[in-house]
Amino acid sequence: MGKTGGRGDFEWVYNEQPHTSRRKEILAKYPEIKSLMGPDPQLKWVVSGMVLTQLLACYLVHDLSWKWIFFWAYAFGGCINHSLTLAIHDISHNVAFGNKLAKWNRWFAMWANLPIGVPYSASFKKYHIDHHRYLGGDQLDVDIPTDIEGWFFCTPARKVVWLFLQPLFYAIRPLLVNPKPLGQLEILNATVQLIVDFIIYYIWGVKPIVYLIAGSVLCMGLHPISGHFIAEHYMFLKGHETYSYYGPLNMITFNVGYHMEHHDFPSIPGSKLPQVKKIAAEYYDFLPQHTSWIRVLWDFVFDDSIGPYARIKRQYKINKQG
Repeated sequence: MGKTGGRGDFEWVYNEQPHTSRRKEILAKYPEIKSLMGPDPQLKWVVSGMVLTQLLACYLVHDLSWKWIFFWAYAFGGCINHSLTLAIHDISHNVAFGNKLAKWNRWFAMWANLPIGVPYSASFKKYHIDHHRYLGGDQLDVDIPTDIEGWFFCTPARKVVWLFLQPLFYAIRPLLVNPKPLGQLEILNATVQLIVDFIIYYIWGVKPIVYLIAGSVLCMGLHPISGHFIAEHYMFLKGHETYSYYGPLNMITFNVGYHMEHHDFPSIPGSKLPQVKKIAAEYYDFLPQHTSWIRVLWDFVFDDSIGPYARIKRQYKINKQG
């Protein structure tokens, strides 16, 4: 293994990710977990309610002063938008309509994308597959920061800036680390998004557009909910690359905190991941876990041993373009 911590280099390992073997072991012992796989019939209604709430909010904010636009974007709208990005995460695993209706999931993700303000869902799907298949993969898993990020954002002040700019890095990093051809779904995603943005602008002006996009940027940056970005895979304990969080913020984030369980069983909807933990408790109860996403952000900023470099990396022997 290489160096650990917030400075110097990533933690290089030469074994396979732990989720594959644990999945096989748990399914052999608890085959009933297979019954949890498949679509969540409630997801489409919950997500649609959130989208319609944000469209109503566009009407409500169109006459507000700018300071209130940004206040409500951070305190309310951005929370919904961040939650919608996590719904899109769930939908990317086809849990809205099932694997047999994969295209319905892609289209529904575009519907969930609308309040975010910028096209996101199609590109996310394309890269998120690699995050699961090649967890920590060098030049494959674009969730891993670049060497430049690890080298530069190594002091408390710089790490705060890095947290604030997370949406920018998540948007640009895939284009630099693992560029892929633009697909038809991405073009459709962008076209639909721009049309809806224009309609909102035409009806209510620029303030609702700023409300939507500012909320997305602010709440995916320096915000308590964004603690999950760091909590999921940053190495707070040497050798441990995935962590769960079982606190109350799961109620508004589609249980993304159950991240160990999610990587073990990505085809199980977030709503059913607590059942996985309950059934196979002995596999999860004693693994390292986080109790507060705010504490995660605090430790990330002020602990010298944690930073963008605090990630486990692997070299997968595959054809990157294959």
